[in-house]
This record gives sequence, structure tokens and C-alpha cells, in this order.
Amino acid sequence: MDKFLIIGLGNPGFFYEKTRHNLGFFILDQISKKYSIFFSKKKLGFISEFIYDHKSIIFLKPSTWMNNSGISVKYWMIQKKILLKNILIISDDIYLNFGDFRLKSQGGSGGHNGLKSIEKEIGTSHYARLRFGINNHFKKKINYYVLENWKNEEIDYLLSKLDIGMKIIFSFIKNGIQKTMNIFNNNNLK
Repeated sequence: MDKFLIIGLGNPGFFYEKTRHNLGFFILDQISKKYSIFFSKKKLGFISEFIYDHKSIIFLKPSTWMNNSGISVKYWMIQKKILLKNILIISDDIYLNFGDFRLKSQGGSGGHNGLKSIEKEIGTSHYARLRFGINNHFKKKINYYVLENWKNEEIDYLLSKLDIGMKIIFSFIKNGIQKTMNIFNNNNLK
């Protein structure tokens, strides 16, 4: 049975729960609520395991803090024997317009410390990533902006976009990165 590791990036703890930088956690939490999937505390992260389309799926929310996400990702890749092609990282992206998705099969970190850590730990930038735009047109310093809580209207908008995010994630699991990019990138992931 194929195994997939879907990682949502964020920072652990109540203080960071509603911050923009915790978008990866937020998306996995919303999917989990919808399908009654439960996370449990494990080594270096919060894990949820289930079967989808005859595939073993592991959701991971690293507990190593954003800037050390790679430690958790590498550990669980090895622990669960996950192939690099079956990993998808979900993160916020300050350079994308708010609400836009971008799916890529590889690339740079774009200055995102969580992605930098993953690249450092696993030794490559050749992994799939799903980025969600949180751009504020740089009205504030990035470090402060990403650690601010979402506004209520922003959360409402995020929830309205969740179905697209879920379709992308489950298409990646079912169809792989290339076919999923062809399906969703042609529609600008909006």
C-alpha cells in the first residue's frame, strides 16, 4: 500500500493557534474536523493516520516549531518509510495574494523558514508544496504580520477556500503531483 505524508506547517501551542503562519495546521485541522480524523501527540509532532483511496495517509503537524520543521519531517519520512514523491508540504506564502493557492513539485523556500528547514534536513528542494497566499502588500514587517491572529473576516474567507485546498490535497494523493498541477494550476487555484 502506498504511503503519503501530508505536512501542515505551523507553530505548536495556543498562543500561535490563530496566527497566519499556522495556516498549514489550520488546513489540516479543518480537514480533520470535516472527516472526524483525530490527531495524537507523537514524537516531534501531532499525527493522524487513515486510509484514503486504498492508500495510507499520515497528516503531520510538526511540534518542532516552524523554523525546525525539517527535523520532524525527516524523522517521520524515515519512521514511516515515505517516498519523497509522496510528501506534500502545506504552508503560508507572504508573496501570494490572500486566498490564492500555488502548487509546485519543487522550488526554493521563498524566504519561508519552515521550508528552509525542510530543505536542509532532507537535502533537497524537490518535494511537493501547496502554498496559500497571505499577502498584506507589505504594510507591516513580515515577522510581525505572519505572527498576528487572523481577523474574523479573513477566517471566513479561508473557510470558503477550504474545499479547493482539500481537493488539491486529495488529488495529489490519488493522482500525483503532475496531474494535480495540470488540473488545478490551469484554473489558477483560485
